[in-house]
Parts: sequence; C-alpha cells; structure tokens
Amino acid sequence: MKKLVLILFLTTPFLGFGQTSELGNWLLYFGNKKINNQWNLHHEVQYRNYDAVGDLEQLLLRTGLGYRINDHNSNFLLGYGFILSENYVAGLSDKVEVNEHRIFQQFITRQKFNRIGVQHRYRFEQRFVEDDFKVRFRYFLALNLPLNNTELTDGTVYLAAYNEIFLNGEQSAYDRNRLYGGIGYRLNAGVRFEVGYMNQFLRTQNRDQINLITFVSF
Repeated sequence: MKKLVLILFLTTPFLGFGQTSELGNWLLYFGNKKINNQWNLHHEVQYRNYDAVGDLEQLLLRTGLGYRINDHNSNFLLGYGFILSENYVAGLSDKVEVNEHRIFQQFITRQKFNRIGVQHRYRFEQRFVEDDFKVRFRYFLALNLPLNNTELTDGTVYLAAYNEIFLNGEQSAYDRNRLYGGIGYRLNAGVRFEVGYMNQFLRTQNRDQINLITFVSF
C-alpha cells in the first residue's frame, strides 16, 4: 500500500504531459464546523481558473449538514451547492455564463492501514443546470501518508493522493475522472494546507490543474 501511494504521488504529474492540455489553477477552501458529537456543518469555496490566475472557469459554493455514525469514522451528509461556470464558446474568445443549483447526498467512511489513512466518499448529485436536469454519481478514494511522524499529528508533513470517477445518468455514463497527487502540512488539529497537481480526464480532452487547498475544522 505504501508503494502504491508513492507511485501515485510521483507519477501523477507526468500523466498528462504527452497530451494536449492547459494548466489551470484551483484555489480551494474546505471548512467543517462541529455542532456536537453527532452533527457537523460542512462549507467550501472553490475558485477555479483556466490559467494561473484571473481567467475564471468556475466558482463553486457548497454547504451541507452532516451526521456522524456510530464509531465517528463514517459520516452521512445532505448538501446544496451553487456553481457559476464561465464557459468559452467553441472557437471564440467569448464566454457564456451558466448557473447551476445542485442538491447532493454523500456518505464518507475512513480507515487506517498502519500509517496510511484511507477515505472513501460516495456522492449522488441532482443537478439543475439552467433549464436542464441531470443526475450524477461520484466515487472518491483518497490516501495520505505521514512522512515525519507515524500519525497525522501537529507539525506533520504528508503525501496525499486521490482518484475520483464521475458517472452521469446519460446514455454515455462516463463523465470524467480526476487523479491527484500532492504534499500537505498539518499545522494543528484545526488547520491543514496542501498543494498538488491534478489531471482531469474528460470525454474528449484532459486538463491539468495546480491545486492550493486549505482545510479548517472548528
């Protein structure tokens, strides 16, 4: 398992180099507010650019109410998201704005294998994209490996990797796949920072993104 994490981290940045793609930048904030031992409030902001900065691709605002199950390694969440997309018109430099309202349900479960943390996330989305209605299923598998400590404690540097596949309700079920590798730092129990590279495989092309991520729990 450790070898798998290292292989994903080291090879992910090179997967898209032989293909036609553009390098974008995603700024991401993920927050979690603990209400009590069972309930939590999730919130996030994602600012996605087509290039390094200043060319907005998508602004995503998402929130949800979660419920911890039994051993607290599992969480069920009901959420809502608003997504503003600025899509380029084919062959032109003009953009068109697309608004989406999204309802979603997700289940997260976490495991530990020696030093490696594993997270599975299953998410079902109902998407209201302008006048169109779509559904989509997503499966997310994430791994993290502490480097300078045996546990992900304060002051720990760690490797992170994930893969997420998207399947929609259309005749051609495949929507996209995201493969990511990065390095992170846990400042304390409430704050983590991460920087990494993500390759997004779409139906007809792929895109490369540098992700700058902040995680906050309080």
